[in-house]
Amino acid sequence: MAKQPLYSRVSGARHSKITTQSRWAAYVQHHKLTAMESLQRLLKSPASSAMTWVVLAIALALPMTLYVSLENVKQLSRSWDQSSQLSVYLKTETLPRFGQALSDEIQQLPHVRLAQYTSPEQALSEFSAATGLSDVVHGLEDNPLPGVISVIPNLDGMGSDALQALEQTLSQLRHVESVQLDLLWVKRLFQFMELGQRLVWALAALLGLAVLLIIGNTIRLSIESRRDEILVVKLVGGTDAFVRRPFLYTGIWFGLGGGLIAYALLSAGLYWLSGPVENLIVLYGSDFVLQGLSFGDSLILILDGVLLGWFGAWLAVARHLAKIKP
Repeated sequence: MAKQPLYSRVSGARHSKITTQSRWAAYVQHHKLTAMESLQRLLKSPASSAMTWVVLAIALALPMTLYVSLENVKQLSRSWDQSSQLSVYLKTETLPRFGQALSDEIQQLPHVRLAQYTSPEQALSEFSAATGLSDVVHGLEDNPLPGVISVIPNLDGMGSDALQALEQTLSQLRHVESVQLDLLWVKRLFQFMELGQRLVWALAALLGLAVLLIIGNTIRLSIESRRDEILVVKLVGGTDAFVRRPFLYTGIWFGLGGGLIAYALLSAGLYWLSGPVENLIVLYGSDFVLQGLSFGDSLILILDGVLLGWFGAWLAVARHLAKIKP
């Protein structure tokens, strides 16, 4: 059997490569044309398209609004850490230098934001000033107050179990007599945060389903209005993927437009609220700053709109396109 000449094999390989590149270029070009034609169809009916975009934007903006509100509450709760501080009472014979060294050691522990040592003399002086019982205090033979280390935990990302573990660690340190923790307040805070997170997920799931239904119904109406066109395309050999493509791009454009409008609505709302919130915070003497959408959150919002639009369109086309047969 004669071998194929080398130049023939090289020429065949080159021809195959050129053919593959041509097909890929034609495939990409067809996607571009289909995407632009789908957008032009939406823009030809601006009123109905705008109404759909606004409805999708509201559905996408509501769970993100609750998420941003929860993030701001978390930021505000960092200023409430004083309410959940642990009081580490030292043994009465502990010298001030040992108490200060222990405070420095506690400061290096994980989940500890601040550790501050108060000597027995300072504690007695503060007690005298706060109660006005200076005469009684000066009449005492011995100072009954022990040294105390006030520990402010870092509640960000820390659960009540971790806080109890920190309490246990502190109680086992040298010179420590007892540790007092107001765990009830901390549990209430964590339960509130967990409830808020579950509300965000529940609302996002419900409104995500609403987005799918809205886009699915819109694509269904579009399919019915173009039934004759779809029949012709199928008669001349058009595949289901070819027929499905413009509707998928329509869903993507709906999702993208809804996501962008939702981002604009959220940004405008936060800007509108920023002034009154800052004035209120100044009255309370806090350094809280209203947080808006980060770049990552904005990107997630827009991508969620695109994915929901594509998926809603795919579900609608998969259901209704099979019923149209030449």
